[in-house]
Parts: sequence; structure tokens; C-alpha cells
Amino acid sequence: MGFELLCMTLIALLIGVAIAFMGYRWFLILLPIIGFVWGFGLGAQTMQALFGIGFLATVSSWVVGFIVALIFAALSYLFYFIGVAIVAFGFGYAVGVGFMGLFSFDLSLITWLVGVALGVVVAGATLLLNIQKYVIIAITAFGGAGVIVGSMLFALGKIDVPTLGSGSVKMAMADSPFWLIMFLVIGVLGFAAQLTVNRNYTLETPENRYDMYM
Repeated sequence: MGFELLCMTLIALLIGVAIAFMGYRWFLILLPIIGFVWGFGLGAQTMQALFGIGFLATVSSWVVGFIVALIFAALSYLFYFIGVAIVAFGFGYAVGVGFMGLFSFDLSLITWLVGVALGVVVAGATLLLNIQKYVIIAITAFGGAGVIVGSMLFALGKIDVPTLGSGSVKMAMADSPFWLIMFLVIGVLGFAAQLTVNRNYTLETPENRYDMYM
């Protein structure tokens, strides 16, 4: 591994640790970034599910991914509660698609629909039950755990740069129970640590930035 890639891996590892164990405190900064990432993945996977093409295999899938990513990022930045709904939707969608993957279902239309349906349920429950704090902590804890495990896999040569966005981390964890267990342990530890640290702290709901520009 070259010096540049080593530095990139260490930075990614540190970012993953910070997100997993302090993500709730950083959430307002992370919100549009997470919205962009969720949007890009959803846009590209929608093209994959609807047209049977590979993940980011065509220019159109890249374009759709970027368009959805920009829309999600802008909405997340301008409207806090829409941003929370988008992040919760993305979490539910990822869990739904991942659950289908446990039964060897590829990203077909059925898998995509299951992910979308669960995403809508999680987003609605998050807002209606006013459990944003716990959903945010869960998303950042396990999201950070994914970054940590992905950084380790990259450092060990288990995955490479071209495959980082195509589910290679998930496939590596599926191939080895060790990495899956490490992901779950880090996620649970991050969740527990954030609950403890933020027991008496709740993010103040910010004013919609849209109103500031009108």
C-alpha cells in the first residue's frame, strides 16, 4: 500500500470511529452528507432494480444517482425534519435490502420494493413516534462501524477502490463471519456509548434554512 492510500485509510478509520461514537453530536453537520450518500445509492440501485443493469454500470445510472443525491442533500440541508425522514428512510431501505440479501436475493424489483416499503415505515415511525434521537444514534453507530470495517478490509487488500461502492464491504462480511461480528460489535458499542454520553443531551431542532433564504 502506497503512502497516500495508507493516509487515506487512516483518515477513513478515524472518521468512522468519530461517527460511530460521536455521530449524534455531529449530526447537523453530517445530515446533508448522509442525504447525498443515501440519495446516490438509492438512485443507482433504482436503475439497477428497474432495468437489470449492474451497479453504476452505465452513464445513466451515474446521472440518476447524482441527481437523486443532490436533491436529497439539498432537502436535508434546507429542512431538518425532511432530512431526518430521508436518513431514516435510507436506514430502513438498507435494512430491507440487506435482509433480502440474507436469503440470496439479488437487487431485483422485489428486493427494491421491500427496501422502499421498510424505508417508508421507518421514516414514518421515526417522525410519528418522535424517536429521532435513537434512530440517529443507531444510524451513525452502525454507519460508522461500516466505515471502520471497510477501512480495515481495504488496508488488508480484501477490497479495492473500484469496488468500494458496489457492495464489496457487505460481500466481504458475508464471506467471513469475523468481519460481520466485528461490524455488529462496533455498532452495538457505538450505540451504547452514544446513548450513555447523550443521555441528558438532545439536539435542538434548527430552524429550516429555507426560511433564511426567503
